[in-house]
Amino acid sequence: MSELHTPHAGDDMAEDDDVVSLLMRQHGDIRNLFDEVEAAKGEERRDAFRRLVRLLAVHETAEEEVVHPFARKGFPGGEQVVKDRLAEEKAAKETLSALDDMDTDDPKFMPQLLKLRKDVQEHARAEERYEFTHIRRSTDVTNLAAMAKAIKAAEAMAPTRPHPGIESGAKNMALGPVAALMDRTKDAVRQAMGKG
Repeated sequence: MSELHTPHAGDDMAEDDDVVSLLMRQHGDIRNLFDEVEAAKGEERRDAFRRLVRLLAVHETAEEEVVHPFARKGFPGGEQVVKDRLAEEKAAKETLSALDDMDTDDPKFMPQLLKLRKDVQEHARAEERYEFTHIRRSTDVTNLAAMAKAIKAAEAMAPTRPHPGIESGAKNMALGPVAALMDRTKDAVRQAMGKG
């Protein structure tokens, strides 16, 4: 049942020529990984949690770099929609960082994981309702495909886990593993979009 790799939105070989469909499928992958972490124990839980952290980092960073900039300018009220999503993302990242510092066998791990899951699912619903719908209405298929391509390229390049030493050691330690992973994913997204 459990896979040994992070599910990628492209694993089913769908065309992925629409950024909204791609992100919606990632939302499904994230829900499935939460299920996997909750159901697993010991080393399996640790592995599933690492994959969940990576997928969340890739997904949120791609949204921040690809989706939010378009939404800010792409439709009326976009600026406020993005501001609300960023506030939700900040809360989820704080919970994720706290979890990342815990062992998955810690008794405090599951309650924190369930809090994160609730926050992430509410955030995903808000994105789907307030951001994704407007994006699809506000642009053409070429732009939807270009955004999807950037996200898939970044996902393929994103590190599987944080590796110290890409930034200065001091900066890496201060950021913590989740923030460092997000930083490297951001670099991958920008590279994929030709902004490297």
